[in-house]
Amino acid sequence: MRTQTIMHRNFTFLNSISDISEENFYEIKKITTFKRIKAGTQLVKLGDVPSKAFMIVSGIIRCYLITESGKEFNKSFYLPISFVASLTALMKKEPSTFVFEAVTDCKVYEINYYKIMDLCETNSVLKSLYTKILENLYIKYEKRLVESISLNATERYLQLQEQIPDVNELISQYHIASYLGITSVQLSRIRKKINNQLTNVN
Repeated sequence: MRTQTIMHRNFTFLNSISDISEENFYEIKKITTFKRIKAGTQLVKLGDVPSKAFMIVSGIIRCYLITESGKEFNKSFYLPISFVASLTALMKKEPSTFVFEAVTDCKVYEINYYKIMDLCETNSVLKSLYTKILENLYIKYEKRLVESISLNATERYLQLQEQIPDVNELISQYHIASYLGITSVQLSRIRKKINNQLTNVN
């Protein structure tokens, strides 16, 4: 019964992006695998030539870059229900420059990207769905880019809190600071300032 509920939720989610029939939904289902991922697991490693995309059912996944010195820079956090993929590496069939790692325990559907592409060649409905998914990913990327340029660190932190209300419990201070482009010390100051403002208001 629970599996049926999850599948119904996934079908509803995909239909919120683009209209698909149950028949098309089950075509997608045939080339997906449900997986439980432990926190700390890398779904895509640095230098991997990936063949899979993922749909998050629960949990949080981060995408990050690693510099030559070994420093990590978080690019994105992905929440349910959304798609995760090293798209450039998939499209070009080349090594990924990004790492995708589970921040918390996650439940995901692993999707064979190239089998989806094969289906899109002969199925206009699924091709439309794929296009819509790419559009949504680009919109999120552009929003993130604008925020990183136009908002200060405190505003970016508040935006992240709005997106993930319990962010401080789910994600380490180090990862949050990396995502915001600041140090952990600066993040502590921002938190303290916000907490003081809330205390004064109350």
